[in-house]
Amino acid sequence: MKYPYIAYSEKIDIQPIFKDLKGDPLEVDMSVHSTLFDTLDVRDQKGFQKLLDDMMKDKYTWGVSSYLENRQIVLSPCPQMVEEKRFYHLGLDIIVPLGTPLHAPLDARVKESGYEAGEGNYGAHVLLMHESHDFETFYSFYGHLNKERLPAVGTKFATGEVFSHIGDFHENGNWFYHTHLQVITQKGLEQGYLSKGYCAASELAQMEGLCPSPLSLFKI
Repeated sequence: MKYPYIAYSEKIDIQPIFKDLKGDPLEVDMSVHSTLFDTLDVRDQKGFQKLLDDMMKDKYTWGVSSYLENRQIVLSPCPQMVEEKRFYHLGLDIIVPLGTPLHAPLDARVKESGYEAGEGNYGAHVLLMHESHDFETFYSFYGHLNKERLPAVGTKFATGEVFSHIGDFHENGNWFYHTHLQVITQKGLEQGYLSKGYCAASELAQMEGLCPSPLSLFKI
């Protein structure tokens, strides 16, 4: 069985990446149509975090920002993104408090674990490999994590076990508190999408086979 159809199988038990998320999420629009950055510098992530905290106060405990969202404005300070016109977000941003633990959604082995330095990059990150007789091997990627609490490559985690935590500005690429959840197929990994969190409009038609929607893997 291929991802994402594993979500429909009675044999496969997908567990929440974040435990005890309650209520509806705050839907955060970071697209070219958003007004969030009309009065805020897109790289002022501490300011953006304060804005999110104010929006969520007494209303929401978590939030999301969309897969395949066109983030041309947010990425405008990134020369390589602008040159390659890679503006379409290949992950689902899940907004939770600093230090929140992440749990393996399926049995997993750590394929990659490391730190990407630099403003606007992934910071601390983990790639989990998911293998089973019940589905084709695929990978789940998590960015913007705690640098000091990364698992070692090769570590195995059972479904539901904690494997990492949400990181702070100094270790997460200087981003608001969240993880970038991206699903990558074997073909996608071979084509370099471990290092690509965005794609160009010309690549969108291929994404189902390379970096499909993470929604089937994200349970609450």
